[in-house]
Parts: sequence; C-alpha cells; structure tokens
Amino acid sequence: MSSIDRRSVLKMGALAAAAWPALQAQRLQAAAPTAYASGALPNDRRLSPRKDYNGYFPWTPPESWEEWQVRAEYVRRQMQVACGLWPMPERTPLNATIHGKVERDDFTVERVYFESHPGLLVTGSLYRPKGDGTKRPIVLCPHGHWMNARFYSHDAAKIKQEIELGAEIFEQGGRTHIQARCVHLARMGCAVFLYDMLGYSDNTPLSYQLIHGFAKQRPEMSQPDHWGLFSPQSEMWLLNALGLQTWNSMRALDWMVTLPDVDTTRIGVTGASGGGTQTFMLACLDDRVTAAFPAVMVSTSMQGGCTCENTSYLRVNTGNIEFAALVAPRPIAMTAAKDWTVELETKGLPELKTHFARMGVPDNVDGKFFPFEHNYNHPSRMMMYDWFNMHLKLGAAEPIQEKDYAPLSQEELTVWGDGHPAPATGDEAELKILRSFADEFQQQFNGLIPRDADSLAEYRRVIGGGWDILIGRKLPRNGALTTERVGESDAGDHQRIVALVRTTEYGEEIPTLLLLPRNWNGSVAFWFSDGGKADLLGSDDKPVPGVAKLLSAGSVVVGADLFRQGEFLKNGDTASEWTKVANPREFVGYTFGFNHPLFSQRTHDILTLLSGAKYYPTGIATIYVVGQGHASLYAAAAIAQAPGVVTKAALSTDGYRFARITEWRDPMLLPGALRYGDVPGLLALAAPTPLWLAGEEGTQLDATTAAYKAASAAGKLVRASATGNTIGTAAADWLLG
Repeated sequence: MSSIDRRSVLKMGALAAAAWPALQAQRLQAAAPTAYASGALPNDRRLSPRKDYNGYFPWTPPESWEEWQVRAEYVRRQMQVACGLWPMPERTPLNATIHGKVERDDFTVERVYFESHPGLLVTGSLYRPKGDGTKRPIVLCPHGHWMNARFYSHDAAKIKQEIELGAEIFEQGGRTHIQARCVHLARMGCAVFLYDMLGYSDNTPLSYQLIHGFAKQRPEMSQPDHWGLFSPQSEMWLLNALGLQTWNSMRALDWMVTLPDVDTTRIGVTGASGGGTQTFMLACLDDRVTAAFPAVMVSTSMQGGCTCENTSYLRVNTGNIEFAALVAPRPIAMTAAKDWTVELETKGLPELKTHFARMGVPDNVDGKFFPFEHNYNHPSRMMMYDWFNMHLKLGAAEPIQEKDYAPLSQEELTVWGDGHPAPATGDEAELKILRSFADEFQQQFNGLIPRDADSLAEYRRVIGGGWDILIGRKLPRNGALTTERVGESDAGDHQRIVALVRTTEYGEEIPTLLLLPRNWNGSVAFWFSDGGKADLLGSDDKPVPGVAKLLSAGSVVVGADLFRQGEFLKNGDTASEWTKVANPREFVGYTFGFNHPLFSQRTHDILTLLSGAKYYPTGIATIYVVGQGHASLYAAAAIAQAPGVVTKAALSTDGYRFARITEWRDPMLLPGALRYGDVPGLLALAAPTPLWLAGEEGTQLDATTAAYKAASAAGKLVRASATGNTIGTAAADWLLG
C-alpha cells in the first residue's frame, strides 16, 4: 500500500485488540518519544519495595486435579532448580562408617558419618530399638536451629521453666528435646537418624558462621577461578546452603534404606524450625517419604530467615503452604506456636484441608496451634507420635506416653575421636566441595549437548527446563495486554506513536515507541538495546541506519524501555545494581528467593511485546527481533521461552559471558546461568529460529552449533563479522535478505 490509514496506525499502536475502541476516541497532541511528564515514573508494580521472607504468602488450592498436576510439576522443578538439583547430581558411594554403639535398656545409639558428595559430609546419631530384628520403619530427624543442635541441652533454670509451663514433663529427658523424639520413636519401633545440619555439631567442613551467619561478601572468594559459597559464581552454579543441606537430607535417606533391618515402604521425616524446612524440602523432592511432620515452620507469614533456608527462585510466586500441598496425597501434619506460625489454623491450614479433600484424602493433613514459644516440646511431640503411629502403622498402644531417659552426653554422641579424625575445615575444604559439584554440573551439561533430534528434545527438557525457572514466565496469553497511546507525531516518511503497554495480570507498564512506515508490509521488527527506545533515533532525531533500513523496507519498528531502562531511570537511578530487599546481609537469596532477577524482568517485558505482535488481530506475517549488547541476551531468553513466535533474530552479544561476573550486585547477575550453559547454552534454545550472531567471532559456541545441527537447521545459524556502527545495518540487511 502507498500509505497507512489512521485506523491501521491506531491498531498497530495498540498491539492489542482489546485496546482499540478506547484508542479510536482519543485526540492526541504531537509527541516526542517520551511517555511521561518530567519526573514521572511508569505505573509499574515492580517499582514497589521488593518482597522478602517476612511477606505474606497465601495459597489458593486449584479447582481441578489436572490444573494441580501442571502446577505441581512446575513448583517441584522450581524447588529443584533453586537447590541446584535439576538435574540431580550423581549419587556417589557413601562409604558410611558406623561405630561407638551406646546401649540403653530398650534402645541403642550409634555414631554415623559418610560423604554425600566428595568433601561434603553427613554426620549424626542412629537410634534403634532393641529387639528381634523386625523390619523397622525409618524416621529422619533434621534438628533445626538450636545451639549445639544434636548436643543441645536445657540448663537447670530453663527445664524448670519448661515443666512449669507444661512444655516438658521430665526433668532429665526434657533437657534434650532434640534427643527426646528420637528416643521415643525408637521405643515405638523405628530406626531413627538424627543428623547434623551443615555447620552444626560434628558437621563442620562448612562452618556454622558461613552457613548460618553469612553477612558480607568475600572479594577474595568471589573470583572466576577462586570462589566460595554465597559468591556470584556460587549463585550462578546454583550452589547454596539450602541446596547442599537438602542434598544431605536426600543422601541420608539413601543411606538409611540400605540398612538391613528397615522397612523402605514406611519412611517418615520430622524436624522443627530449620529442621521443619528440611522436612518439607525432603518430602517435596523425594517421593520415598511416606509421611511428614514439619513443626513450627509452615505458615503464610515468615518463610524462614536463615541463609540455610533461602535461595534464589525458591519462593518466587509460591511459599511454604504450597510446599506442604506438594506432599499430597501423602500425609503431612504440622504444629504452630506463638511465633510466625501463630495463624496457621486460620490461614493456610483451611486451604490445605480443601486441597487434600479434593484429592480424596481429607484425613492426610492436619495442623494445630500450641500456646508456647518456638519449640519442639512435649505437646508437639505427642501430636507427632500419634501422626506417625497412624501413617507409619507403628501399632503402638494409645494413648502414647513418653518415658524418661538418660540423655547421651556430647562425648557419647560425637562421631569424631580415636580412629575417626575430624575432617579439614576452612577455605580449602569449602573450595573442594564447591568445585566438585561445579565440575560435575559442567560434565552434566556437556553430556546433554544435542547430537540428534532425541537428544535435542532432552536438552530442551532439562536445560530448557532450567532456563524456564530462571526466567519464570512464558508468552502472555491472548488478551492479557492493554495499550494506551500517549503521543503521536508525523516524521515525514513515517509516523511515531508513543504508547504504554500494560499487563493486567502482573501490573507492569512498558513505555514503547513505534515507528510506522507509510508502506507497511505486515512485518514488525522489535529493536532492543541497552539504552531503551531512545536508541531507535540518532542525535539528529532521525532513525539510526539499521532502523531506517527496516522502515524503508516496510517494517514497523518497535523500541521499548525495558524495566529500569530509559524512562524508568529517574530520581538518580542508573540501574548499575539490581535492587535488593531491605536486609543488611549481602546474600543474593534474600532478594532473588522471592523476586525475579533484573535479567528475568527485562525478558518478561520482551515476552509481553512479542505477545502483542503474535496476537495482533489482523495478523502479522513476520516478527523480527534485533538485540544489541546485554539486551541481545534478554531477547535470546524470550525467544527460548516463546518458541516459534519470532521469524528471524539478529543478536549482537559482544561476546558477553556470565562467568565473568564478580560483583554480587551486578545488574546482569542471573543465578543458574552457569548451571545451564552460560550464553551458548541459552542461545542453543533458539534453534531452529534463524539466528544471526555478531560479537561471537573466536568464541566457543559448541552447544549452540550442536543444537542447530541437531534441529536440522545448521544453515540458519550465522556468525557475522560486523562490528561497531555497522552492526545495526548488517543486522537489518540479514533480516531483510
């Protein structure tokens, strides 16, 4: 056509059919490519203070089994990715040592240690009933955050107070409530493993201060070739305290099921506080668990405040109540106290009861508030004994009653001593543990590089499944966007529309500039760069050469200020760091455990804009994407999350690699990026979309080239030599070729 009529201009500016009637009625003034008055910011929910572990985490049960199956698969994978357990590490030989048996009248206690992974230890106490060798149910007991943990004991004044309050009944056994549940479960016929959380009691290769007290980044341990826990490198490999501890819990179960006297069809797990966190983590991720009892941890309120209970992605759009729901249809019960769990019976438990009822197992969930401070005391333990008696089929006579016992001393419990030397601690031990995992993760990735159609499908399932969690969003559905035109001007050979594209579901708003040619041919080219929509125009207010070439060929060109670009940057914001929650500790997981990284948020904006083009009412035959600098990687991630939407993409990466990041507040920090192949691993997910790459000359792109070959699209991957000011024009030439 020789010209584009007003109706088409307005509809193109909307990029959404639902917005058309309102737009048609507007009368707008000529506009510069800005969307807001001086000093104003987008009306975008992401500019509000970020959520942290003290937020509110309600959960609504799904209406149907089918809906829950889809949701459950996603949340479980989200948990696995967050913990570095997607895909699972190799289950290396445990080489367990059991020694130092202590005899009591009706139970025994043995000292245990083994390696869950090279350098990473599990240490603990194995309680067993005396008897005839009958196959015994298994109960795992992670202890939680009590000083000295497995060695914990109340002092005389504290136990006196506990007895007066009704929290304990025995002066001797009541001193050691962590031992108490193990003793009585053994008396009820269970094989019980009380194991140390990382940094506690005997498990010290990774120190208590590191695992639970980390507060400040260590520059000397944050280098690409020399990095420790909580560093940017560790985050990008998804190696974190929660993941290592969860792996230890899984490996503890691996060891327990090898014992000759256990029944592997009856497996329980119970712990309180941080041990409650481990209880639901293990029950969610290991379906061998048949019954769970997390005490004083599951609620819609505070989700766990320790660095060992948080990690990037874990609770983005989910929380502990939904984690409890994931255990269904297996039984789970929980206690609440005068702490953050105080409202469990009215917030969280009713929804869980609805959920379990819909699944046909209404009796498989329970919860109760006890009016005590944070605890795992006698009333809570009695509820747990009843729960396991029922669901592990222990056959104990009811009402169940504890008996007093003589607690074991630290000397009787410690696994280290003559003939069993304590392991090395400090930086070298930490480096060994993390390097062993990182090397294995790299080998896993290398083993998944596609060779053919079947292995490409597996690559997309595993590596693509990982990136899916890192990005956290797919293409918005049809009808999910609205658009408001806020400016319009005539630039001679093209028209300009300034619009605000909004997502009704997420409360996001994207300032957008559309350049509309007089001879629109039905194609749209999205042009993403680090400067936002202003980069469509040069200093002379004319389209830059590459944009001009696309316009001349008849393509609409769309630029946008992605989150914290362009018009998001006011009041002194430079986006030189990602925005963290109001917590002084320099731990990435306190922010990204509840909020998407900046990289992901910008990818969301691109997905929103692509959705507008895909669902444009009269149809768009061709969708081009141009990405320059860091924005090329957001674009690549969007293409991976919206397969088949983009017709052709031209990306200039400048050879960027996440592996070079050394600062924890780097705006490009994307936890998991190294676990899933860095930039080449991401680009591989674009196959078979025709892809032009600049800035990658002389770099390794093995995964990318292999994926295109496996997709029978080797010729669709082009490595260009364009540099500097020629990149935009060369990209446009290729797109139009």
